[in-house]
Amino acid sequence: MKFFIDTANLAQIKEANDLGVLDGVTTNPSLMAKEGIKGEANILKHYEAICELVDGPISAEVLSTEFNSIIEEGKKLAAIHPNIVVKVPMIKDGVKALKWFTDNGIKTNCTLVFSAGQAILAAKAGASFVSPFIGRIDDSGWDGVELIAQIAQIYSVQGFKTEILAASIRTPLHIIKCAEAGADVCTCPLDSILGLLKHPLTDIGLAKFLEDAKKM
Repeated sequence: MKFFIDTANLAQIKEANDLGVLDGVTTNPSLMAKEGIKGEANILKHYEAICELVDGPISAEVLSTEFNSIIEEGKKLAAIHPNIVVKVPMIKDGVKALKWFTDNGIKTNCTLVFSAGQAILAAKAGASFVSPFIGRIDDSGWDGVELIAQIAQIYSVQGFKTEILAASIRTPLHIIKCAEAGADVCTCPLDSILGLLKHPLTDIGLAKFLEDAKKM
């Protein structure tokens, strides 16, 4: 399973990349705003900076919801760097745009997916990635990881090539469960990635090793 970091913070991206396990980055307008990045020119420049840090897929989200506007915005984003993946919302015009981008050699990430039916449409339209938001599904009282497993089963049976990108990851356990369920990618905050390092027995064992080393 590939690891993407879900942030627009360059310091966090660098830290995750330096760990040696990072495969890509996902962003969205909320994450850009959180870093104080506003205006088209500044956003495009920030994507360039991310592409310089990480050699892997970088999801850049369109702000438009109308077909022609999505296409024009997506073309601008794709022109930034070969690693840019245009992030498109799961709406009617978004699905049409996914097909257009696919036919024109532009990689895509279909975002805001909350059902297997939506995932099927995204795959049929040729999306490179589909992003089920498992944390938000959990918040609504349903099981987000179960949706990952359902999509994985459907894609396997149907032979769809779209990669399942588990999004809205909240905890290290989410990462583990998504790996078990068949996700191809998980995208998560830095804290969730670093949380995989932690185990009390590791801390106890290391402390013991260091204590014994002092006696040598």
